[in-house]
Amino acid sequence: MSKTFLFPLSAVILMTNAACAGPVDRSLRPEARPSALSVVQTTPAQATLAPPVPAETRAAFDRWAAGFKSRAQAQGIRPAVLERAFAGIGYDPSVIERDRNQAEFKREIWDYLDSAASPVRVANGQAALQKHRRALQAIEDRFGVEKEVVTAVWGLESSYGDRRGTMDVVQSLATLAHDGRRGAFFEKQLIGALQIIQAGDVDPRRMTGSWAGAMGHTQFIPTSYLAYAVDFTGDGKRDIWSDDPTDALASTAAYLKRFGWTKGQPWGVEVRLPAGFNANLAKRDIKRSPSEWAAMGVTDMQGRAVPNHGQAAILLPAGTAGAAFMIFDNFGVIARYNNAEAYVIGVGHLSDRIKGGPEIQTAWPRGYAPLSFDERMEMQQRLQARGYPVEKIDGIIGPQTTEAIRAFQRSIGVNPDGFPSQDVLALLKR
Repeated sequence: MSKTFLFPLSAVILMTNAACAGPVDRSLRPEARPSALSVVQTTPAQATLAPPVPAETRAAFDRWAAGFKSRAQAQGIRPAVLERAFAGIGYDPSVIERDRNQAEFKREIWDYLDSAASPVRVANGQAALQKHRRALQAIEDRFGVEKEVVTAVWGLESSYGDRRGTMDVVQSLATLAHDGRRGAFFEKQLIGALQIIQAGDVDPRRMTGSWAGAMGHTQFIPTSYLAYAVDFTGDGKRDIWSDDPTDALASTAAYLKRFGWTKGQPWGVEVRLPAGFNANLAKRDIKRSPSEWAAMGVTDMQGRAVPNHGQAAILLPAGTAGAAFMIFDNFGVIARYNNAEAYVIGVGHLSDRIKGGPEIQTAWPRGYAPLSFDERMEMQQRLQARGYPVEKIDGIIGPQTTEAIRAFQRSIGVNPDGFPSQDVLALLKR
């Protein structure tokens, strides 16, 4: 909506990370947010078909709620607000099911981008930008964040407002806080939600969003909302739930600006690498000026040196077999919204396409046989067993696992592209 997250929750690739205040890390790796492209809608019919909650579960939830209300009052939440917010609220098993199963929804980078910057999403983005051009231009003028970038975040987070989530945020957060797996995080978000209600920004039952509590057009989690949301329309409320997206879009721009957005700097540029390029240099913490990269043979897709937009790193999201990007500081700013690399590339590329830019030109290795979730976990376990620093066996191929793969590849003399392939897993099994 670690999206430090907004919730921008997600990293699945589809990921979960969270923005705003910490965008969710992979869109849960902020912790708490479903994939940016997978906001779940619950229909009344589905709710009716939900299995009954066991009596012991209801009783345990009620005991937790009583204790929580005491803690909330100690943090300044008024009893009347708690009464309104918890009216009709109960334990929602569907929330726990989604939380437990989200890691299975992984996609390869090319599949993710096929959806993130599909022709329909691009066309709808251009139409949304045109419809709201006056507001988006005013937002750009105020915060210095390009309107196409704000529109792209909107497109990935809620499909331009069409899929904002219909779940009761108080109920979802209460269920997750009671569940305990990430109880402290979600209890903090629930306190934030109650502070929003107490401030009068939204009625409890109108506070709807994703199963993980990400809200509105651009899927802010409550703490991010409190820290970064703005009232751009001047009506006295920071209304990110309204059909009018202005406050939500301005809040997204305010968030990006707060974390250092530089107007006029691209998020990244697709580049060509010279033959024999050392993949060890493709790390986000290895930065050079575009002229230095050009001296090493790295050019734009027309064979020219990339203009000097500041220090830049080389990113190989599919290893040496796919597209390469020269990424700038704005890449890291988008990552504050959602730390998943695929999400950042998705926002950046969609914004370029909305602006009229070309598709990614390099072919992806679509014939490659991807690792299953269990195979990704096995790869991490085998790397860890060989002494490589993989802290979490979670099936998520993040920067730490990628570096461990590279170190292993270097140790056996193969190209260290860091890509979690079947070939690497086979080598680890030897």
